[in-house]
Amino acid sequence: MKKNFLILRLLFVFFVGFATLPASAGTMTQAELVRRFPPPYLVGDKDTALPVWPIFKKNMTSTELVAYVFESIDFAPIPGFSGVPMNLLIALDPLGTFVDVKVLSHHEPVFLDGLGEAPLFKFVSQYQGISLKQSIKISTGNMSRSTKEAANVYIDGVSKATASVRILNQSALSAALKVARKKLGFAEGRDPDLIARIRPDTGTVISPAALRQRGLIQPVIKLNRDVEAIFVGTNGAGLDAVALAQPDAPFVNMEASYVSVPAIGRNLLGAAGWAKLSARLEPGDHAIMLVSNGRYGVVGDDFTRGAVPDRLALKQGTLPIEIRDLDLDIKVDGVPDNGFKIFRVISQSGLDPSLPLEFFLHVTRSKGILYPEKISRDLRFSITLPARFYVAAEPDNKTWRAIWWLRWWELAVLGVALTLLSVALVLQKKLVAHERRFVWFRRGFLVFTAVFIGWYAQGQLSIVNLTSVVQSLMAGRSLTFLLYDPMSVSLWAFVLVSLLVWGRGTFCGWLCPFGALQEFTGKLGQWLKFPQLMIRPVLDGRLKLLKYVLLVAILGSAFFSATLTDKLVELEPFKTAITLNFVRSWPYVAYAVGLLVLSMFSYKFFCRYLCPFGAGLAVLGRFRLLNWLPRRAACGTPCQTCRHSCEYKAIKPGGAIQYDECFQCLDCVVIYESDDKCAPLIMEKKRARIIPIEVVPVKEA
Repeated sequence: MKKNFLILRLLFVFFVGFATLPASAGTMTQAELVRRFPPPYLVGDKDTALPVWPIFKKNMTSTELVAYVFESIDFAPIPGFSGVPMNLLIALDPLGTFVDVKVLSHHEPVFLDGLGEAPLFKFVSQYQGISLKQSIKISTGNMSRSTKEAANVYIDGVSKATASVRILNQSALSAALKVARKKLGFAEGRDPDLIARIRPDTGTVISPAALRQRGLIQPVIKLNRDVEAIFVGTNGAGLDAVALAQPDAPFVNMEASYVSVPAIGRNLLGAAGWAKLSARLEPGDHAIMLVSNGRYGVVGDDFTRGAVPDRLALKQGTLPIEIRDLDLDIKVDGVPDNGFKIFRVISQSGLDPSLPLEFFLHVTRSKGILYPEKISRDLRFSITLPARFYVAAEPDNKTWRAIWWLRWWELAVLGVALTLLSVALVLQKKLVAHERRFVWFRRGFLVFTAVFIGWYAQGQLSIVNLTSVVQSLMAGRSLTFLLYDPMSVSLWAFVLVSLLVWGRGTFCGWLCPFGALQEFTGKLGQWLKFPQLMIRPVLDGRLKLLKYVLLVAILGSAFFSATLTDKLVELEPFKTAITLNFVRSWPYVAYAVGLLVLSMFSYKFFCRYLCPFGAGLAVLGRFRLLNWLPRRAACGTPCQTCRHSCEYKAIKPGGAIQYDECFQCLDCVVIYESDDKCAPLIMEKKRARIIPIEVVPVKEA
């Protein structure tokens, strides 16, 4: 106990001493950018408000802005699986299109001496030419491909690095959107990936009367009494004589329509008008037409054509959206030339056609003659586009929520398996009642652990999980990056509970894929009658301390050097054997295979002596609530059957269980419940079969 609490104290000192270290920031210099963007490009001065560089290009006698360049870590330092954010160099053109994306630095375990960096570089190269106005999705292999001009664009993911590339995608888009909102006029707080899209179909020919009947031309009527009501209680009340005299007469009488929707605009504006409107709209732009017939129009008499309307404002929720007069020279049948206005909403504004458009029509009254007091109030009205004219936004494909949805069935299978394991461990007496049945249950579960949890679902927990948390907390970053790996999160949730109940053994003995491989090779070595290394108890105890030393060394390195940590975590063979299926450079494969071969001569050698992650679980397992393995008074004194049978050497001579070294294999419970193996039970059976002999005293004659 003193040993483990000493380790906890060391970790606490590390956290307290280094938790306030500053987070990493961008390191790009203007000189380096000049090297990356040689002539005819010109690198401007770094923006004084944002860590952004403008890139210009000479065009004849003029100089035009071609891109803004920035580092993702300055805007979206989302931790990767190592706990350290990936840093991308992003070039974004003035229209919000990716000119290029390059990886400046990363510490993703799967790409470091694993898959290699080539798949990572190939992945980021796909962003070139994609616009932030599009919905960018990572293909899972069963999605249809789309061109980079479509509303939805799919980019190829990387097998065995699904979570890493989604974190990269989130980093790139989050950083680019922040720059676009500050420099390119994109709507604050609205992600283009999460808004509905107008359907491109033109629909059939419909008359204006039919458009009104179907709700595509929506009436907006506000009476004089409605206007008077909004001024009640103010100095503007009662100032409109017409409103007082004719309270039921219309003050505002308008019709509103989404003329950028092909099925509406083509029929309402005619072929010529639709052609002119389409020529003025960029992809993703919207156009709203307001036809006014009432006392009060949407613009004043002094309104400048092509400007932002002085009386009208537009919002969606709390998001203000700029609208501007298109100043189109077109004719609309049945409407006077000066009786309508068509306003444009640019795509960067983030307008979502699936949500109501809330308009605020400013009404101003004046009181007084020499120095009149102006009192303003807003008349509110809204229009809604019917659902059949837009494609609703899909679930957020780039964040962690999408991964959980895509992997729901894997999580369901895992949930069933963990439930089965929990029931089995709670009802361990029934489980071990038939030794042969128990052996096959354990073998079957370990096959499931290695094949499904490990190789298929990539759910191998690792020391990397701990170092990433250390590095994120140290830098003051969020831990939400963990949610990009739902299998690991689900396993962690179960393991944390099992640590409190049973200790480390539940994971190490049942849920560790590499541990399962070691158990199979160890049993194979015994079946083949390979000689087993006999390690003396004193040396065994000292070797078991080695994994704690490795744990402290690796966690300690996480505070000082992410690069050193990347190298030290390779002490674990998990990435080689499980994540990459032994497809890796030969030194790593030789190391992993060597450990499995060693297990054939010394049972689960790595787990018992070298595994830093197992050491961490052992420390946390010291806080378990139960000493759940059954013991008898005769265990250890004098019976030593379980101790000699324990292949983990986790039972003391006195019979006590060392739970921080116990792998919960239940072999000792099999012996405990067996009338044929447990010495105390065997003795009880013998005593029960002995017929007591009654001694009759002989009387003297």
